[in-house]
Amino acid sequence: MNLMKKILLAQATVLALWAAGAQATTDEDIAQRIKPVGEVCVQGQECANAPAGAAAAGAAVASAGRSADDIINKHCVACHGSGLLGAPIIGETAAWQERADTQGGLEGLLKFSISGIRAMPPKGTCSDCTDDELMVAIKSMSGL
Repeated sequence: MNLMKKILLAQATVLALWAAGAQATTDEDIAQRIKPVGEVCVQGQECANAPAGAAAAGAAVASAGRSADDIINKHCVACHGSGLLGAPIIGETAAWQERADTQGGLEGLLKFSISGIRAMPPKGTCSDCTDDELMVAIKSMSGL
């Protein structure tokens, strides 16, 4: 019988400690545990809770002025290297000139590279490329 009392006392102690721990959880503790871990911000708009240097850091990366070769090798060569799905091939100036003539010159090529055309997605998968970077890449690929 003495053993039975010890077992019941141990179980009661564990239950009491668990209940005390559960009650120690405050609304602030719960809010801290379930708070969002991130925030989606739209480019060009200021985020409410962004760290002070985040916007400046993002702008610095975007305006870093990557070289045409960097952009082409990372984003363009997959299609424009082989002419995949009718894409004009890098260095074939005549094909690029024909496109430029029908689409409004280099500015027309830039417009369609920004918005996407046929199988090419907007900005050719380089969503953080600036218009100037895209234009430099177009000029380098086309030879125009």
